Amino acid sequence: MRRAFLSTLPLLLVAACASAADHRSDLADSSWTFTTIDGDAPVSEKARLTFDGDRIGANVGCNGMGGPWRVDGGRLIAGPLVQTQMYCEGPVWDQEKAVGALLAAAPRFSVGGDVMTIESSGHSAELRRE
Repeated sequence: MRRAFLSTLPLLLVAACASAADHRSDLADSSWTFTTIDGDAPVSEKARLTFDGDRIGANVGCNGMGGPWRVDGGRLIAGPLVQTQMYCEGPVWDQEKAVGALLAAAPRFSVGGDVMTIESSGHSAELRRE
């Protein structure tokens, strides 16, 4: 029994790596427009998420944020993220905080065609591929 498990272990590892690579390929070198942030339409037309090489970038209408990214077990691992610090207030600031918290939470994500959904325990977003 032990020998059978050990002989299948390399196959399991290859399958796990292929799965992570498949998820990453859905996002690699792509740009997305936010269609909802916590169930509401974005208040700015600038609300975008980009994956450029190993860097992720987000702008919800006021400040930009970015940093490294990877996929691990169906979760989007972003960061540490660096963010500009311009003064913002109102709905754009609320959505910016929500997106920052969402990306920092190692959210679950799924891609179906040109639609991506990102969810954590506190926030969610839906995006459309550009």
